[in-house]
Amino acid sequence: MNKQQIKGTTNRVTGEIKQQVGRMTGDSSTTARGQAREIKGRVQQGIGNARDDARKDRELERDIERDRMNRR
Repeated sequence: MNKQQIKGTTNRVTGEIKQQVGRMTGDSSTTARGQAREIKGRVQQGIGNARDDARKDRELERDIERDRMNRR
């Protein structure tokens, strides 16, 4: 798990909590801020997932190249 994934999870969960608090108190402003934060968190998680996938792809390519060089 990378920093973006952690930040995204934190923001997503915080946003969900803010939404619930806003609904319970009838505060539409808090609900809206919670929705915005949840969306921000989902975007951050997506970026973190993409970075993690790219890192894994690079590692796999390095391993394949290393194996190819060892066979020569």
